[in-house]
Amino acid sequence: MAAKEDLYAKVTPRRQRQNRPNTVKHGSTLDVLLSMGFPRTRALKALVSTGGKNVQAACDWLFSHLDDPFLDDPLPREYVLYLRPSGPLLQQLSQFWKQSRLTCGKNKAHNIFPHITLCQFFMCADEKVEALTDALQATVAKWKGRIPMPLPLELYISSSFIGLFVEEQMAEVLKSFAADFATEAASKADAHVEPHKKQLHVTMAYHFHTSHLPVLEKLAKSLDVAAGCDWLAVLLSRDIRFANHETLQVMYPYVPQNDDELELLQGDFIFMSPVEQSTASEGWLYGTSLGTGLSGLLPENYVSHADESDTWVVHGSHSFLNCASPSTSGSLAGGLLFDGQLNDSLLDSLMDPSSLTGLCPPRQVSKPGAHSSSSKMRLFVCRHGERMDVVFGKHWVSQCFDSKGGYVRSNLNMPCSLPPRIGGHRDYEKDCPITVFGSTQARLVGEALLESHTKIDFIYCSPSLRCVQTAHHILQGLQLEATTKIRVEPGLFEWTKWVSGTCLPAWIPPAELAAANLSVDTTYRPHIPVSKLTVSESYDTYISRSFQVTREILTECKNLGNTVLIVAHASSLEACTRQIQGLSPQNSKDFVQVVRKIPYLGFCACEEMGETGVWQLVDPPILPLTHGPNHSFNWREMLMQD
Repeated sequence: MAAKEDLYAKVTPRRQRQNRPNTVKHGSTLDVLLSMGFPRTRALKALVSTGGKNVQAACDWLFSHLDDPFLDDPLPREYVLYLRPSGPLLQQLSQFWKQSRLTCGKNKAHNIFPHITLCQFFMCADEKVEALTDALQATVAKWKGRIPMPLPLELYISSSFIGLFVEEQMAEVLKSFAADFATEAASKADAHVEPHKKQLHVTMAYHFHTSHLPVLEKLAKSLDVAAGCDWLAVLLSRDIRFANHETLQVMYPYVPQNDDELELLQGDFIFMSPVEQSTASEGWLYGTSLGTGLSGLLPENYVSHADESDTWVVHGSHSFLNCASPSTSGSLAGGLLFDGQLNDSLLDSLMDPSSLTGLCPPRQVSKPGAHSSSSKMRLFVCRHGERMDVVFGKHWVSQCFDSKGGYVRSNLNMPCSLPPRIGGHRDYEKDCPITVFGSTQARLVGEALLESHTKIDFIYCSPSLRCVQTAHHILQGLQLEATTKIRVEPGLFEWTKWVSGTCLPAWIPPAELAAANLSVDTTYRPHIPVSKLTVSESYDTYISRSFQVTREILTECKNLGNTVLIVAHASSLEACTRQIQGLSPQNSKDFVQVVRKIPYLGFCACEEMGETGVWQLVDPPILPLTHGPNHSFNWREMLMQD
């Protein structure tokens, strides 16, 4: 034993181990993957898609993408070099991001975390990515200590843009750094990098409505631009195939019911292109999974909007200070939103959990009495419940009425009875009722409003039977069906261009609706009567009509009550609220893309800002309503097969 100790005593002590940055070196990792039998191209693709994190991450990616039709596609990823803030300045920018999004809604700046762009997006072959990360590390090492921190920044505000611009002399220094990186990248990775030639800046807000400028300006001026900050050089990549797609995140798991549907795993991201939605029916989307690479149809109420950079991959993060360079790789940029911490750890350290709505589309539920003033007018707009023709097909009328016009229920989700119609049962083909589940959806919303102590003073609805029935069942949930009457307003009908045929639906008159035990006000005189509606109206006409009738409804109710509920169509949530906020109408293409994402009983809330006549969207007083599709089941076909 003593001899062994003597032997160890003679071993020359190692010099202290260097604290080397954890870059995206994956030579040994690649060797391991190759030894496991993976083809070289697939192994490289897995490594760059996971940021060269480790063997396990690459293996997981490969196994989950076995059926990916683009697994062997040689198309490389796109890369970009940003400066990303940290420290006190980051905390202030985080607070601005949160407050601006919460107060004014999302603008284009929210798609990507705070940054300074140093170069344009460029491509790099998978086998050259290791050399590309070496090029960045070498360039940063060359420039360490040569860039003073914090950077001198100047706040700039215009009618459509707010940002922090780097002082001109320092900007030239940063551009020289970017030029050096471009030279290194060309030499080591055969990548063509084009340094950013415009003024260097941090975009804080742009493409926002002019009415939001005073609020955004006040928030921006509260920033201390001289706050301490270590700017990190960050190399990121994205899948070039989805550069112009909308990014969604899966909220709930979904098991496919048909071959053309996509399995959803909670937390996965979905890429969706508007041009690919022609095959999707109402309530469904066609998209591609980030986690598997597979494409298919998915229920749109299982996903929510995400930011563009949430799916980007970080390949290296380096400090310019002389101390050890923090480096993060193998992480989704969404997990790095503002600082080099993964997922929620940074957010928890910067803000309390209740403020997370500032970083995602507002879905927070208002507490009872949380409104700033009980005298403020509020407008709720709600879509109708599940409709019969969507669930049972456009030929449901032929299947559910006998030769004498008698209604025959053939499914538990069909109502037990339907109101009689003077024009006969064929009128249901253009003016369908809601299903039993649609009635349940509406009652749930009414019960939630009752539970939140929300008082509804007036309720208006479209003349469509599905809207009248939805409004009636909401009143039942509120326990108001005996005291509050529904005002049927033809001006709230959806865009008539969407009506098939050459005539409008033959709606049931209010008197007959009341005779069918629906809580309808038979004395109400519409602002826009049916006779004023035209078939195949233009988009501008529809938007103007919706704005006009909404304004007249609010004027009619002012000083008589504080809260108005409109029950109408998916399009109404956009058409009835956008212009009262002082915003210009969207173009018809963008309008349609918004509308098709609004589910049954989709619910939004607007509040008047004092006596200004300008309204703003606020958090609804109730939780959202989500449900999954339940396909038809025929036990004879399924269980009595030969």
